[in-house]
This record gives sequence, C-alpha cells and structure tokens, in this order.
Amino acid sequence: MIDAAPLPVVRTVADLRAIVRDWKRQGLSVGMVPTMGALHEGHLTLVREAAHRADRVVASNFVNPTQFAAHEDLGKYPRQQEEDARLLAGAGCHLMFAPSAEEMYPDGFATSIAMAGPALGLEGDFRPQMFGGVALIVTKLFNQVQPDVAVFGEKDYQQLMVIRRFVRDLDLPVEIVGAPTERDGWGLALSSRNSYLTETELEIARRLNGILAEAGIQAASGRPLPGVEREAYAAILKAGFERVDYVVIRHAEDLTPFRNDIVDAPARILAGAWLGKTRLIDNMAV
Repeated sequence: MIDAAPLPVVRTVADLRAIVRDWKRQGLSVGMVPTMGALHEGHLTLVREAAHRADRVVASNFVNPTQFAAHEDLGKYPRQQEEDARLLAGAGCHLMFAPSAEEMYPDGFATSIAMAGPALGLEGDFRPQMFGGVALIVTKLFNQVQPDVAVFGEKDYQQLMVIRRFVRDLDLPVEIVGAPTERDGWGLALSSRNSYLTETELEIARRLNGILAEAGIQAASGRPLPGVEREAYAAILKAGFERVDYVVIRHAEDLTPFRNDIVDAPARILAGAWLGKTRLIDNMAV
C-alpha cells in the first residue's frame, strides 16, 4: 500500500480513504493541497498553510490529463515524485496521494463538468478545456479525501475563483483558502513551467511583475482601463515577450469587467504571455 519514501505515498483511492478514515475516527481535521507535482517553494507554502489549519495534510500529486489540450505539454510536464515526497515531508505534509491516470479515470469514464461564470474569458479563451478538467479532478479529490480545508495559490487566480464558485454551487463542505503568490528574488511568480525557460528567457520573464505592478498603480489612480491595458500590453512585448494572450484588469471578486472602465472596487490585473515555447501567467491585486 505504501511506497518506500520520505513520507507515506498511496496510489489508490481505497488506500487513501482508509488512512483518512482512520484520522477522522481519531477526531483529526484534514487539510488538502492538490498539485500536479514538480513542487517548488510556492507549493510548500500551501502545505504549510494547510498544516496551520488542519491536524493532518494530504497533498495530491497528479498531472491531470483532462485539463490539457492535445497540443499542450502533458507529456513534457515535469515529474519528480521521489523529490516531491521529500519536499512535502519537510513542509509538514502527512500523506502524498499519487494515483495513476487509470486510477483516476478508469476505463469507461464518462463524466464531465461544464463551467461558466469565472471560467469564461482569459484562460478560458485560450485553454477552453482547462477549467472543466480542473473542476472535475478537484471534485473527485474532494470526494476522495473529504477535507475540511483545501489551500490553493493565488498565482492561478482565475482557477481559484473557479474552484470557489463550483464549491459553492455544489455545496461541497470544504473551506477554500487562497494563499499569496510566492515569487523569486526578482519578483517572478514561482511556477513549475519556469524550468522550461532559458537563462535569456528567465531574465525577460522577471520583467513581467514590474509591468503589472505599474499598470495596477495607473488603474488605481483612476485612469481609464482601456488605455492602461493597452500600455501594459505594449510594455510586455517591448520587454521581450513574443506574444501576449491578454492583460486585463477585472473585479477581484468574480473577474467581471468594470462597467465604466474605472476601478471603483477591489481589482485584479491578470496577464498571460509567451516566451519561446513557454506560456506564463501572473496576476496581482490593484
């Protein structure tokens, strides 16, 4: 049932449920951090936050095929489960759930989830399969673990909004906590995909957060948003990015546009852009 690893690792839903059931019989609360592995300090911060909020923490480690399109990097996505287990143990995790694709999506699997609301636009325009896949795998994980609390990073801000929406819509009894984005010393948001970047691309990538911060300042000062967004778009290209999918400022609560093109409530600036074959996303509060 359990692999030889720095912390217990289970591969099946039955083994996972047996351990969690025993914890709950002892009256222990359970926290969860869903991940796709290739862990970095950003993930470990989520685990530590979950450990503050619950007696036991489960981290899933599963590269979910239903949120990747055929042309995306499912096959190349970095995988390092042995190292991930070591890192999780040091961060206070108690169990890693690392199932196979066959365990999560057995032969004949025929269920999907359609998302609207905060899933529309932005990432939803460029990765239309993503949020349905996220909603499906997270719902499955919540049913399998039945956590009291689950922690997600604000780095994937639209994803966080989507998860909060379907948890409310489906009456799932789990508290969703958003943790601030972890950044390197230059302000670049930590991401498993940063490992794809060359040294030259990494230098360019580290300019993105400054551009977004300046645009946020301009928006908060009352400047009309179309002009702010156009200038940020141009600045990202000038910095060396090859393509900008979007850079927008939206209501922080639900990602809807500001009706009068002026920030008059809590806001978020979000961007998606390409460096070579690597697509980066980032966001920050306005």
